[in-house]
Amino acid sequence: MKAILEKGARLTERAWKRLAAAGLALLLVVVLAIALFPLLDGGSPAEIVTYAMGSYVRQTVYGKNGEEAAREAAGAVQALDNEISWRAVGGDIQRLNEHAGDDWIELSEETVGLLALAQEVCEKSGGAFDVTVAPLTHLWDFDDAKNEVPSAEKIADRLQYVGGKFLRLDQNENTASLRNTGNAVDLGGLGKGAACDAACAVYETLGVRAAVIAVGGSIGVYGTKPAGGRWNIAVRDPNSDGSIGTLSIERGFVSTSGSYEKCFEKDGVLYHHLLDPHTGMPARTGLLSVTVWSENGALSDMLSTACFVLGESDGAALLETFGAEGIFIREDGAVAVTDGLSESFQLTAEGYALAPLA
Repeated sequence: MKAILEKGARLTERAWKRLAAAGLALLLVVVLAIALFPLLDGGSPAEIVTYAMGSYVRQTVYGKNGEEAAREAAGAVQALDNEISWRAVGGDIQRLNEHAGDDWIELSEETVGLLALAQEVCEKSGGAFDVTVAPLTHLWDFDDAKNEVPSAEKIADRLQYVGGKFLRLDQNENTASLRNTGNAVDLGGLGKGAACDAACAVYETLGVRAAVIAVGGSIGVYGTKPAGGRWNIAVRDPNSDGSIGTLSIERGFVSTSGSYEKCFEKDGVLYHHLLDPHTGMPARTGLLSVTVWSENGALSDMLSTACFVLGESDGAALLETFGAEGIFIREDGAVAVTDGLSESFQLTAEGYALAPLA
């Protein structure tokens, strides 16, 4: 744990300044996490809130090993963040980006596995999800809230460095490379879901009874709900801090991507952080948010972004490819749910109406 904390302290000075300046934004993030958090019944769980992956990490863990498991899981999430955040000095992703256009470098097996899964989603989504979008995300810089629209010339310049073909992997050797100087990867679109995976792996190792972890817009549930029945997860209302309804699941992971998360308005136009890797602009598909259920946390996170960029029809087809399910909230207030969640999701908010998938 000491090594993990020491490495976490090696974040860039700019990153720490961003944390200090983002107090109000982080308070909002914790409210959003709570809005997505399952309603728990019975028992005396261990509860812990930490910070990683640019979000608060909230755990509720049941069982005699609950406190130990929560601490170990928090350490596992921080360790993952130290490797896959492009801001973490000496981490896998920072080193990969630094060596763009250079030799192949050795990465951890976990990082390479996440990059391989990201490449699969990139291919099957037609590039709607692409971790090499980093040159564009850095240009827009929604995290630092610059609230500026880049010029068409700057976007065009960055687009030439975006594409799955620029990332090369060798899973047998656990090595990777980026073809050209100017290429870079950003795993922000899968990190929170991957953090849930890492925590649940700890829960399994330590044999806890049940647990829930929420990292930003991603949630993972583990074990059997103490009071019996399914876990109930509130699905965020994209137009308020409340929820539009409840999703009941027995297991798995749920991630939400929405245009309300990181955004600004300029000249009457809303610009959000969910960029289309093909255009370099915020995706415009008539959606406010997409919530995805999957057996894998990182996959649920990636698919929620991919589906938002693809739009409802193509997004639903992509979910079927991966055996995942989803909830699509349209700008007109219609809510479309895939067949696998039709009996698990209950719409409760006014101003919305269930509709068939497009």
